[in-house]
Amino acid sequence: MITALTFFTIPIVIFLFVMEVLHSYKEDKHLYKRKDTVSNIGIGLGYFASNILSKGVLFYLFQLAFKFSVFQMPREWYAWIIAFLAADFSYYWYHRASHEIGWFWAVHVVHHSSEEYNLSIGFRLPWATHISGSFLFWIWMPLIGFNPTMTLLCVQLSLFYQTFLHTETVKKLPAFIERVFNTPSHHRVHHSSDFKYLDKNHGGTLIIWDKIFGTFQKEEEKPRYGLTQKLASYNPVVITFHEWIAMFRKMVCSGSLKYAFNYLIQPPGWSHDGSSKTVRQLRKELSEHKHRHNNCKRNCRECPLMKNKFEIKT
Repeated sequence: MITALTFFTIPIVIFLFVMEVLHSYKEDKHLYKRKDTVSNIGIGLGYFASNILSKGVLFYLFQLAFKFSVFQMPREWYAWIIAFLAADFSYYWYHRASHEIGWFWAVHVVHHSSEEYNLSIGFRLPWATHISGSFLFWIWMPLIGFNPTMTLLCVQLSLFYQTFLHTETVKKLPAFIERVFNTPSHHRVHHSSDFKYLDKNHGGTLIIWDKIFGTFQKEEEKPRYGLTQKLASYNPVVITFHEWIAMFRKMVCSGSLKYAFNYLIQPPGWSHDGSSKTVRQLRKELSEHKHRHNNCKRNCRECPLMKNKFEIKT
C-alpha cells in the first residue's frame, strides 16, 4: 500500500512541476534556473533510489516496535485522524531538531541549499534521511499501539502535502487555511536566509505546532532563499555531503572529544572557540544590544549582526 501511494503521487508531482515550468516560461517570471533544476532532479533521483531500501527497513522497525505495544489502536476512522495528528506532531519536532542539532542539520541542509524556490525544490531531499535516525521521532507511535502501516502512511501523506508548499506561484490562501495549515507563504519563510526568518515555521501539514511552541513567523518582506553561507556548487554529490565534510573537519580540528561531540549535538553555527555562533546566540546578543541601545538601527556598527560575520544557517 505504501509503495502504491508513492507511485501514485509521483505523476501528480511531475505534472504540477511541468505546469509551473510552463507558467514561469509563459509569464517570463524566471522561477527556474536550468542548472539548479537539473541538480534538484538529480538529488531527487538519488533520494528515490535510497528511499526504496530505507523505507523497507523503516517499516520493519515499526513492525518490530508494534510487537512490544501493550495496546492496539482500532482501525476506525477516528484512529486515522489521531494517527495523522500524531505523525504531524512528530514531524514538527523532527524538523525542528533538523535545524537545532548539528547531526540532523548535516542531512537536512541539502533541502535548504538552493537559492531558488519552486516545485523542483520538493525533489531536493537528503539521501541519508532515514539512516540518520529520523525514525526515532515516529517509533513511539507503533510502540503505543498505532499500526505500522497506518503510521507510515500518515508520515507519507504529510510529506506528499509538503511537496506543494515549494512555490511562489501561490501567494496567500484564505485566512482560515493560513491560520491552521502550513501554506506556501509559511514555508517560504522557513526557506529564507533572512535573519528575521531563520529557524521558523517547522510544521509539516499543520502550522498550529509552530504557534503553540513559539516558532511561527508570518511572511512579511519577500524572503531571500538559500543558506547564509552560500554553496557555490550544482553537483548533487557536493550538495549532499558538503556539510558532513565541514562538520567532521571541525570535529577533528577541535582538539577535544568533548568539543567534537558537541559539534554533533549543538545547533549549527556552534563553535568551541566562539569563531561562529548559533542563531539563538545571535538573537540573544541582538536583544541585549537593543536593550542597551534603544535607538539602534540595522546599520549600527556595534550591532552584533554588523560587527561579526558569524557562520549561521537557515
